[in-house]
Amino acid sequence: MSDKGLPEWLEPVARAARTIAPEQLSRFLPPEHGGRQAAVLILFGEGERGPELLLMERSGSLRSHAGQPSFPGGALDPEDGDPEGDGLLRAALREAEEETGLDPAGVQIFGVLPRLYIPVSGFVVTPVLGWWRAPSAFHAVDPAETARVFTVPVVDLTNPANRATTVHPSGHRGPAFLVESALVWGFTAGVIDRILHFAGWEKPWDRAKHVTLDWRA
Repeated sequence: MSDKGLPEWLEPVARAARTIAPEQLSRFLPPEHGGRQAAVLILFGEGERGPELLLMERSGSLRSHAGQPSFPGGALDPEDGDPEGDGLLRAALREAEEETGLDPAGVQIFGVLPRLYIPVSGFVVTPVLGWWRAPSAFHAVDPAETARVFTVPVVDLTNPANRATTVHPSGHRGPAFLVESALVWGFTAGVIDRILHFAGWEKPWDRAKHVTLDWRA
């Protein structure tokens, strides 16, 4: 363990979080004004196959990002407090508990990534990094919002055979991961891709391997 209570394998992520610039994470950056503040929890744990990430799959009936795998998270509520203070951290933990049933007392926040923008929904999203030092049970709390909750071993995320480039009907291309019977793409895949890169975990992969997205995506 490090002096901050983190496992040694997680230190590269903590270091990257302290130095990474917004434009190194995404080309979609928040506008000067507007946008709804939100936070997601990027939760690292230790599973049977080593380091892993907690993800969820959104219900197919939702109006935005339906059926997409994502990090737990959502918009700030008034009770979360100041978004310039600890409000975003509280929002990330509260949403994770509401969506996955995990116990936030077992999560150690160890970093915050720069705010990013999701143009299709107008959210200004802050990725909050957590270490699951005391894992708890998880499940899809509300099936109307969450189809399932699952963990993905980091070794599967770094496996070149599980990587691809998605091609959206709009022409936009981005990284994707084919893991746990899911296609992880969009905002979530973009952030995972950058974390793997800046943590030094990325392995060369075939960017010419394309997956065409449905027009409803």
